[in-house]
Amino acid sequence: MPIDAAKALAAEPRTGEITWDRRDVQLYHLGIGAGVPATDPDELRYTLESRLHVLPSFATVAGSGSPGVISGLSMPGVEVDLARVLHGGQRLEIHRPIPVAGRATATGRIAAVYDKGKAAVLVMRTEVADADGPLWTNDAQIFVRGEGGWGGDRGPSARLEPPSGDPDKVVERTVREDQALLYRLSGDYNPLHADPEFAKLAGFDRPILHGLCTYGITLKAVVDTLLDGDVGRVRGYATRFAGVVFPGETLRIRMWRGEDAVRVAVSAVQRDDAPVLADTLVEHS
Repeated sequence: MPIDAAKALAAEPRTGEITWDRRDVQLYHLGIGAGVPATDPDELRYTLESRLHVLPSFATVAGSGSPGVISGLSMPGVEVDLARVLHGGQRLEIHRPIPVAGRATATGRIAAVYDKGKAAVLVMRTEVADADGPLWTNDAQIFVRGEGGWGGDRGPSARLEPPSGDPDKVVERTVREDQALLYRLSGDYNPLHADPEFAKLAGFDRPILHGLCTYGITLKAVVDTLLDGDVGRVRGYATRFAGVVFPGETLRIRMWRGEDAVRVAVSAVQRDDAPVLADTLVEHS
């Protein structure tokens, strides 16, 4: 069996040093669509080094590209075909604001392996700390088609009760035709997002946008719309990837404001509001 759950869970954590600087932060922000309009003071906080702050979802690429997905596929007990892999969900816990430049230690391990019947789900946990203590904890749910059915634990349900009433805010964000090509420069070079032939092998008629790019676009929309543009207010951010996004499409982002959290639903406008992100929650101060 390509996935040996016991071996994966028993494997020693992998620890390494990661670094990042303002250029990495700026490139990530551009990769999720920041800088439009280019001279807008609110956008300059994402693009101009003298005003720069860090959107917390940068943690998903800081230092090593996409550690939760790519590194998880090379852990002991895991041997799968990349064309069968999809990113099922993501949860990020922010312990304190991410500095514009940093050096930290990242420790990654397989925290759980779930049997969903027709698929397996790996939970790759990455904990990052610098000299001053913990910075963030990242959980990536890696969905591997065709690798379930061994009788293992199905795991907890990630489904939330649907939000009630009309959303408090609705915004739309256009995904550029070259968005995936720009975003992959932050480190996730999976050919699914650039190579048409590989995309066809994976069952898509053309390359799709990285789920984590949509994840970043959505968090930026919430911060800019409901959190007064203050990235430091974000405490946690979780989502389930419910569908794909194709470069060139428009995202419709619906937000429901709560006391200390924002519920979010994201859909693709051109495909009759097909769900893209579901069970999405941004926790904040």
